[in-house]
Amino acid sequence: MSDQKIGLFSATAIVVANMIGTAVWVSIGYQLMGLHSGFSLIMLWIVGGITALLGALCYGEIGAAFTRSGGEYNYLSQLYHPAVGFLSGFVSSTVAFAAPVAAAALALGAYAGKVFPTWDPRIIATAVVLVLTVIHSLSLKSGSRLQNIFTSAKVLLILFIIAAGLLAHRGGNTGFMPGKWSMMEILSGAFAVNLYFVSYAYSGWNAAAYLSNEIEQPQKNLPRALLLGTLIVSFLYILLNIVFLYVAPQGELAVQSDYKVVEVGFVAANHIFGLAGGKIIALVIAVLLVSTVSSMIIAGPRVTMVMGEDIFLFRAFAKKNRNGIPSRAVIFQSLISLYFIYASTFDEVIKYIGFTLSLFTFLTVLGIFILRMRQKTAPPTYSYRTWGYPVTPILFLLLISWMLIYGFIYQPRPSIEGLITVACGLVIYFINKKITSKQPNESIPH
Repeated sequence: MSDQKIGLFSATAIVVANMIGTAVWVSIGYQLMGLHSGFSLIMLWIVGGITALLGALCYGEIGAAFTRSGGEYNYLSQLYHPAVGFLSGFVSSTVAFAAPVAAAALALGAYAGKVFPTWDPRIIATAVVLVLTVIHSLSLKSGSRLQNIFTSAKVLLILFIIAAGLLAHRGGNTGFMPGKWSMMEILSGAFAVNLYFVSYAYSGWNAAAYLSNEIEQPQKNLPRALLLGTLIVSFLYILLNIVFLYVAPQGELAVQSDYKVVEVGFVAANHIFGLAGGKIIALVIAVLLVSTVSSMIIAGPRVTMVMGEDIFLFRAFAKKNRNGIPSRAVIFQSLISLYFIYASTFDEVIKYIGFTLSLFTFLTVLGIFILRMRQKTAPPTYSYRTWGYPVTPILFLLLISWMLIYGFIYQPRPSIEGLITVACGLVIYFINKKITSKQPNESIPH
């Protein structure tokens, strides 16, 4: 139905909301464990923003070529083989959205706990996930309206903190000019490994690609939404982290040896507004993290839905309710999120998801070369072309390769766990293939 279509503003809002989530409010604490130069710390966010922008430029063309919803599941199936697409979809439908939903919900609970110490963060997280699951199971239109409101408020809050922080008294001990050790830090393994935290903070730049079928004029609006959302968030992230380091000492921001998360937004707000003001900002951050949870509950189930249209074992998730919402897929993802809320930590999510998702974004961007090769015999039916090709995808692939290699060397356990997850998906693919070979030749209409 036409009234259920998402416009450019809503699609951009989904990208922004997916990107501005949990990590930006806590990840600088992990980065300070290996980096200390303000210049290298800000360069970390600049490199992360450039990587996301390069990826968005490439995804814009791939998304314009393959406008069916499903993101990497659809792209990799078309570019390589259905097995590769299945592996991406399996990861997305089981952990890639569900685990970050849990992390964002837990962060929401942790920030709320700064104001209401007696409240259990996990109970708060559970309540938020359940309420948003009900909303997004009933109506896409009301869900996207809610998304627009919360995302706009989140951007305004960040702009307010940036402005207030730059005008506040400098309480930090970080210099931002390049120093003697800055370049050594930038070229170090610690810098590459910390890109995991930054890439997680920037993850979501491809969020609108998961809803291609539900976007008005997707060949035009999808690339625009990806680019606009990425540029907005990159600008906000760089300034926000400058403010964090400007107003608060590194010792208060850094994660200590027990790896307990530091709510850097709360720490910075205390220095800017005082303790009472800091609690108010912490509560506002908690409320606005609702949009992060909301956006991932919108996007993730669309991958499961599209897989259900093609994969027998996932067929139940392809069905939509009378409002055109894949409600079964929404509920399925939220149940997995509830499991992660009680079984995982934020640090574990970042290291595990960062490696696994980077594998598939690498393959997707690499696929643009395959797409261009095919166009030599079949002219493209779309007008959007990646700016700077072939330099743009090559730079993206080099940056992701650098992160993956150093991540595997310095963080082998989560990297291996990610590979095990992919291997499990491959086993399920062949089981499904064997089952479907014995079934009547049926399909679910797209």
